[in-house]
Amino acid sequence: MFKGSNVALVTPFKNDKLDDDTYIKLIHFHIKNGTNGLVPAGTTGESPTLSHDEHERVIELCVKESNNQIPVFAGTGSNSTEEAISLTTHAEKIGANGALIVTPYYNKPTQEGLYQHYKAINDKCGIPILIYNIPGRSVIDMSVDTMARLYELKNIIGVKDATGDLNRVDETLKKLGKDFIQLTGNDDNALEFNKRGGVGAISVTANIAPKLCSDFQKFSIMRDEKSKLEADKLDKILQPVHHSMFVESNPSPVKYAAKLLDLCQDDVRLPLVKVTDPTKEVIRKALQSAKLI
Repeated sequence: MFKGSNVALVTPFKNDKLDDDTYIKLIHFHIKNGTNGLVPAGTTGESPTLSHDEHERVIELCVKESNNQIPVFAGTGSNSTEEAISLTTHAEKIGANGALIVTPYYNKPTQEGLYQHYKAINDKCGIPILIYNIPGRSVIDMSVDTMARLYELKNIIGVKDATGDLNRVDETLKKLGKDFIQLTGNDDNALEFNKRGGVGAISVTANIAPKLCSDFQKFSIMRDEKSKLEADKLDKILQPVHHSMFVESNPSPVKYAAKLLDLCQDDVRLPLVKVTDPTKEVIRKALQSAKLI
């Protein structure tokens, strides 16, 4: 149900308020351009600085506007288990297809703490849950053994792996099997990730290059020689774009790129700031190299 190119959707702001009209346009832009799934209110959606009401609002709009055309996996994680339960049950109530739940940041729980956190959320909801493992932001790293324990629960179906460790794909496949969904959170390793058993990405770059990312994902999971060559070709085109999206803290670069493409403004909320002029030049050149502008 949740494979291919899934966009980690940006949250557009206008005068520091949620820009509903632009957000709705973005959702339809992705449906029209082949994005396979929508992920609102994640890291790229600036969830840490969304109010609780805004967080629920962006998920509601995404579910309503997508209208079951493509799946919506809502970002509902928090370092507070109680808040994660509240956001996840709300997402379920309004019709989200699933939830993307980040490992608790700042608290630094043990592996047992991680297990109990996800189990508590699992026990309170009835929608599929993707674990979001991102040690670079959360500090802690969920082990494959802990994921295996969680996979025994009714709602845990897979992982967004943002560890950057490709050997983790092999380990997870060996221990949990091919039905456990593995999506990369790192655009730049998506080709090798899928070769090793992954089935897609939750992508930052897809915000600005949805068709390229969707086509790349389609070809990268096919095993015939022609598709492999096409995936390699698209990967080479996308790599400079992927790189440019992380020259400064995400999502400031992708919002600037979106501004260049007239998709939304590049406003971000403090403590994030707009990208510097040198970074703007890197982004512009990357978009030109991919013929996006």
